[in-house]
Amino acid sequence: MESGNVNLGDLAANSKVIGRRLLTIGENRLELLLLEVQEERMRLLRAMVMALGVAVFGMLAGITFTMILVVLFWARSPATVLVVLTGCYAAAAMGLWLRLNGILRDWKTLAASLDQLRKDRISLEEMLA
Repeated sequence: MESGNVNLGDLAANSKVIGRRLLTIGENRLELLLLEVQEERMRLLRAMVMALGVAVFGMLAGITFTMILVVLFWARSPATVLVVLTGCYAAAAMGLWLRLNGILRDWKTLAASLDQLRKDRISLEEMLA
């Protein structure tokens, strides 16, 4: 009779220990997740500001370059220079679009948190088995 109580007592104590460990692991993983979200947000904001600057100054340079070419070749064939520039700009836009799609396809958000949660699950399964 007494050995049954000891086993139940040990089981309860071990359950508390496992519960505390699970809560600690959960807390650590949540902190890691929040830190990663904050880092991703800052990196994304920085990238957006830089991309906006590149777009603005690239557009200004493109407009200036277009005006120079149109003025230089206006006497020969204004339609030809405009068609050639349109083709060049369309090709550049298509190349950038394809590259952007590749970047977005390979984007991995919160990879470290997900890896750590997978490791925790495997470790917990081994511990409980």
